[in-house]
Amino acid sequence: MSNPVLAALAQARLRAAPLFARWCELNSAIFCPAAPATVARFVRDCAVLGIERLWPAVEDISRLHVSLGLADPTLGGAAAEAVNSLANIAPPRSWPEDSKQRFKSLPYDLQIYVADHDARREKALRRAQNEAASARKALASSQPTPPKNTTGAEASENSARRNA
Repeated sequence: MSNPVLAALAQARLRAAPLFARWCELNSAIFCPAAPATVARFVRDCAVLGIERLWPAVEDISRLHVSLGLADPTLGGAAAEAVNSLANIAPPRSWPEDSKQRFKSLPYDLQIYVADHDARREKALRRAQNEAASARKALASSQPTPPKNTTGAEASENSARRNA
C-alpha cells in the first residue's frame, strides 16, 4: 500500500482483531465489513483452537464492527450457529422445550451465564429440598407414634394381654 492513511487503517484493523485479520489475509476474505458467513467459516476453520481462545477473537470482530457503526456479523445466523456448535452448551433443563432452541441463538457469553446461573439455582433448590426432607424426618421421629387402631379379635387380644 502506498497510501499512508490506508496503511495506518489496515494496521489499526489488524490490531483490533488480529486473529481474524490474519485468517482473512490467508483466505482472501473481506475483513471489514465482514459477512456473518465469513465469520462462521473463520470459527469452523479455527475450531481446533478451542472456544476459550476463539471467543475473544469473535468478540474483537464484534467490537470492531460496532465501533465503526457497522452491523455486528457475529450476532445470530451462521456465525452464532458455528460458535454454538463449537461451544456445545446445553440449554438449562428447567427451560421449556420451545425455549431451548431460543437458547442456542444467544451469544456464547450469555449462554455461559444463563447455564451457570441455572445450574446454581438447581443446586440450591435441591439442597433446600433435601434440608426440608431431613427436617420432616427429624420432626416425625421426635413425635410419639400414636397407637394403631385395632378392631375385632385384635382388640380383644390386646385387652386380654393388658388384663393378664
